[in-house]
Amino acid sequence: MRYTLESYRAANDERLAGLEARNGVDPLTEEKLARIDGALDEALRRIDRLTLDRSRPALGRDGQGTRDPLVAEHKAAFAAYVRTGEAGGLKRLEAKALSAGSGPDGGYLAPSTVEGEILRRLANISPIRALATVRTISSGSYKKAFSTAGPASGWVSETAVRPQTATPTLAELSFPAMELYAMPAATQTLLDDAIVNIDQWIAEEVESAFAEQEGAAFVSGDGVDKPKGFLAYPTVAEASWSWGNIGVLNTGVAGAFAALNPGDALIDLVYALKAGYRQNGTFVMNRKTQGAVRKFKDANGNYLWQPPASAGASATLLGFPLVEAEDMPDIANNAVAIAFGDFRRGYLVVDRAGVRILRDPYSAKPYVLFYTTKRVGGGVQDFAAIKGLTFAS
Repeated sequence: MRYTLESYRAANDERLAGLEARNGVDPLTEEKLARIDGALDEALRRIDRLTLDRSRPALGRDGQGTRDPLVAEHKAAFAAYVRTGEAGGLKRLEAKALSAGSGPDGGYLAPSTVEGEILRRLANISPIRALATVRTISSGSYKKAFSTAGPASGWVSETAVRPQTATPTLAELSFPAMELYAMPAATQTLLDDAIVNIDQWIAEEVESAFAEQEGAAFVSGDGVDKPKGFLAYPTVAEASWSWGNIGVLNTGVAGAFAALNPGDALIDLVYALKAGYRQNGTFVMNRKTQGAVRKFKDANGNYLWQPPASAGASATLLGFPLVEAEDMPDIANNAVAIAFGDFRRGYLVVDRAGVRILRDPYSAKPYVLFYTTKRVGGGVQDFAAIKGLTFAS
């Protein structure tokens, strides 16, 4: 029987009426009141317990990957959409979040767990992303102001008149986020298998496609519908370097290293970088160039290239980390085949928050396609932090 506050009041009024009539207390009325008291106390205890559970901070993860009920609800709705195409849950969630249910090309936002797994995998296998500064934005573009000429300064005596300083000249760098897509396919049998982790499957399917496209764009992308790579900016001789250009040094031989002391060009490249950048410097080149460089020795017969000191570490060249990026040019006439710099300060990657997925069970029957898109941009943010080695006379 369900007891309410109204039923308790009615029973208590009946009890009081019996006392006023001096007829004594009806045992049945007392028993009824006791049952209602117990039921109300139990309901209050349940409410208190639920309130306490909701206010307790999440100390771990449950089987759904999170203890946040909203995130868990989004994850469950997303799994239902991927497996069966049922989009009602995602529509309700995105409407509740006051965001559009579909983008220009359709689809729904993947849970943060899926997005985080994709970005984690990209950081592990995309060489420039692993070196660069990465920022997450909520708009379509990231803008950064920088000073082309700092305020004037100088020394003065304690009582001398302070001259008015010049106003700093500011300019703006803009990093628009461009659309990157992949389209993994699955059979309905795979999607029906409840033991398959859908989040992990999507991340595994798109990581290689995203990393390959990102790697090429961050090195040599032209900035048209893709990020602008650091080799796409104008290059000038280091002696004439100015902001907005990448400073380069020449090997002295067209399409090759010098026959005598070839490692000297690498030393010159290292010391073309100012000390503040050099301490965090990294060499970037492709495997063919690395194959040539690792044969160089110093005057004592020691190799300039050294293997990784531990598992997961990078090889070193002249004591600096060396990262292999397949999208760097091969050694050729006038090619900038080696870059050295502090890429954390020199290159910026911007990720627009959100990975969108559109389920397509019609275009490639009997397979189900998942049109997966993310927005990413990139470009040089500090032109003094990256130098290049050109194979030219």
